[in-house]
Amino acid sequence: MDVKIEQSWKERLKTEFSKPYFEELVRFIKEEYATQTIYPKGNKIFNAFDKTPFDKVKVVILGQDPYHEPGQAHGLCFSVNDGIPLPPSLQNIYKELKEDLGIDSPSSGNLERWAEQGVLLLNATLTVRAHRAGSHQQRGWEEFTDAVVHKIAEEKEHVVYILWGSYAQKKDPSLILLKI
Repeated sequence: MDVKIEQSWKERLKTEFSKPYFEELVRFIKEEYATQTIYPKGNKIFNAFDKTPFDKVKVVILGQDPYHEPGQAHGLCFSVNDGIPLPPSLQNIYKELKEDLGIDSPSSGNLERWAEQGVLLLNATLTVRAHRAGSHQQRGWEEFTDAVVHKIAEEKEHVVYILWGSYAQKKDPSLILLKI
């Protein structure tokens, strides 16, 4: 299957793209886009990978699923495009940065700069129905993102993992504790 994803990730994940769960996931996602409003837009599903090539990954921030309201999701967890009001989860992240490190909150919720500096902003589930958080859970995305995290842990050392939210914190710790 030809998945449109950044080349360094494509090479490392190519075996995932031919597995039955991923083929079923693609069928499901195509049907969802044909019949429902789905976020992010199809060309942004793999935006986290496009913005952070494998060799640049220094930090992995793992969230639950994309924002599910219009104009919010653009394929980077916790990030919104410029001009979009900050969602509560991102407000909390900015609050923690201020309290812990004294960093003032930017006016924008666009985290593309983080991604370009090596922060993989990855949701456990890469798509969602409009207004329905968690609607694409247990469809195959979790298996795919587990494989992503496993590949990082297998090939890279000294990567920082931040599992934000209870859903992300349920990931199997053995996936990320392969190399410390």
